[in-house]
Amino acid sequence: MVTVGNLMQKEPVTVDVGTSVVEAAKLMKACNVESVLVVRQAQIIGIVTESDVVKKFVGAEKAAYFVPVEDIMSSPVPGIEERRPLTEAADLMDKQRTLHLGVTKAGALIGLLSVRDFLRPVSLDEF
Repeated sequence: MVTVGNLMQKEPVTVDVGTSVVEAAKLMKACNVESVLVVRQAQIIGIVTESDVVKKFVGAEKAAYFVPVEDIMSSPVPGIEERRPLTEAADLMDKQRTLHLGVTKAGALIGLLSVRDFLRPVSLDEF
């Protein structure tokens, strides 16, 4: 069985509260990721995705260069345990209407799962 832990991104990219949306978008491009986690005092408080940047920043015609990530982030980040099957993750994404899930182990965030991760090839032996 393929689990969430098999496909998750193990080192999610983070930005601090107060980072501008523009800087976060540049970081997403540089790291080739579609989201960044927003951190305050070592605690994850939200997530900013490409969709957030397009819909809540560009689409909202925010003219100012400096708009902090917390103004457009989604919070809280829905989570799922790393041992759970991918089908459960897909159901949770559908129910929560999200494309990203925080992946946890013993309550601590250890990774991030994106709907795009479902497209990553896996061995047929894992099913």
